[in-house]
Amino acid sequence: MVNKTIVEGLKPYALGEKLRALRLKKSMGLVELGKHTGLSAAMLSKLERGKLFPTLPTLLRIAMVFGVGLEHFFSDERKRHVVSIIRRAERLRFPESPGRATIAYHFESLDFKATERKLNAFYAEFESVPPEKVRLHQHAGVELLYLISGSLELTIGPDTYTLDSGDAIYFDSAVRHNYCRVGKHACSAVIVTTA
Repeated sequence: MVNKTIVEGLKPYALGEKLRALRLKKSMGLVELGKHTGLSAAMLSKLERGKLFPTLPTLLRIAMVFGVGLEHFFSDERKRHVVSIIRRAERLRFPESPGRATIAYHFESLDFKATERKLNAFYAEFESVPPEKVRLHQHAGVELLYLISGSLELTIGPDTYTLDSGDAIYFDSAVRHNYCRVGKHACSAVIVTTA
């Protein structure tokens, strides 16, 4: 039987859950993993269920199959910010381009506390600016914009699109684009870009 102190000390690392996640990500069965590691499917099952804790050599054999280092297993999930809540009061509002006389929109990061992000999410409020004063920009990846309120004109490359509240648009953000509020009503959106 494993010492209670050891069990409590290893619990935050969720070794079994990490092992299972790696295996399922590769669509690999326990028997197949056993063939690669030289460990029995029964032993691997106990490791995944937390009924048994691996020795370092055993863990290294498993890590090598998945191409990860031992540190993958010893990061405390609570410190990785796997779940990050960003309260409204914590968000900071930034202009699209600090120091410019004309600001087309202000934005707030919706995910600044999350680590190892695979995307970036923003809340944006668009200002009333003459179209000729709105600058084009571009960035790697793709972008999804969901319009919460108002009307918004998007220029993407040579084309212009008009969105109304509730509309969404997905596009290649490597193409030069800009946003321009239409009308006097408040206009806001959630924007998600790939990291």
